Amino acid sequence: MRLCFLVEEHYRHDGMPNEVIRQLTAWGHQVDVVRPGGSLLCMTEVVSSGAHDAWVLKTVSGGPGLTLLEAAAAAGLTTVNDARAIRGVRDKALAAAIGRLRGLPMPPTYAVAEPELLREVPAAQYPLVVKPSDGSSGRAVHLVSSPERLDEVLPELAGEHMLIAQPYVPNSGTDIKVYAVGGELFATERCSPLHPDPAVRERRVPLSGEVAAIATQVGAVYGLDLYGVDVLLGPDGPVVVDVNDFPSFRQVPDAAARVARAVLELARTGSPAAAAVCHPRAQGLPLSIPAQASAPRAGEVAL
Repeated sequence: MRLCFLVEEHYRHDGMPNEVIRQLTAWGHQVDVVRPGGSLLCMTEVVSSGAHDAWVLKTVSGGPGLTLLEAAAAAGLTTVNDARAIRGVRDKALAAAIGRLRGLPMPPTYAVAEPELLREVPAAQYPLVVKPSDGSSGRAVHLVSSPERLDEVLPELAGEHMLIAQPYVPNSGTDIKVYAVGGELFATERCSPLHPDPAVRERRVPLSGEVAAIATQVGAVYGLDLYGVDVLLGPDGPVVVDVNDFPSFRQVPDAAARVARAVLELARTGSPAAAAVCHPRAQGLPLSIPAQASAPRAGEVAL
C-alpha cells in the first residue's frame, strides 16, 4: 500500500506518528510524509493524483493539515480518521453540542468569541474551566474559582478566536484517558492539567464497563475509529471532558504496530464508524445511543 501522512512541525520528532511510519515501512508499505505547514502545495494536483490508498492526519488542532485532508476526501480519497468526523471533535464548542445532543455525559458548555464575554456566565456555574475551542495538549486551560478571579486570566486568553467555559467537575485530580484503536480500548490514569502533581505518573489502569461503554459511544457519536477520550470520575459518575482524533496512544502495548494495523485496515475498508453516523432526527432515531448497544465485544476491553 501507498500511504500519505500529513505531519505538522509540532509532531515532526514525536514517536507518534513516526513509529507508526517506521512500522509500516518495515512491513513493505510506501509512506510519503507531507508537512502541511512547511510546504508549498498545489492543492488540485495533490488531491487529484490518486497515488495514495489513504491519507492519514496527525496535526495540531488549528493547523492547515485538516483542510488538506478534507480536500482529499472531497476528491473521493480515503482518509484516516474519516475527514467528516475530525472537525466535529477539534472544535470543542461543536463537539460539546454534538455530544450533549447525542446523549454523552458532557458538562454544559458556554462559547464566546471574546474573552470579556465570559463575564456573562452565571455565577452559579463557578468554578469554571476555560480553554480554547481549538486547544490541544492542555494548552491555555484555566480553572477559575469565582467571577472575581476571572479578570486575572483574561489577559492570557487574549488572541484566542473562540473560547469555551464549562462548570468544573469535582474529581480526585486524575483523568482517565481511554484510547480506541483497532476495535480495542485501553485506559490510562494521568495527572489532571488542572491539578499538576509530579508524583502522579501516567499508568495503565483497569477499564470499567461503564467507562468502556461511554468511550465506545464516543466513537459512534462522532464517527471516529482512532481516538482518545478524557473522562473524569465525578460525584455523579463519569463525565467526558475532551475527545481527540489520532492521540498519542501512550501506554498502549505495542502501540505502533496496533495503530499501523488499524491504519491499513481502514485504508482497505474505509471507516465503519463514520459510515454509521447519521442525523438521528431525520432518520427518526433516538438522540441518545444506548450504552449497552455500543459496548465492546468480549475480550476487547484491555488493561
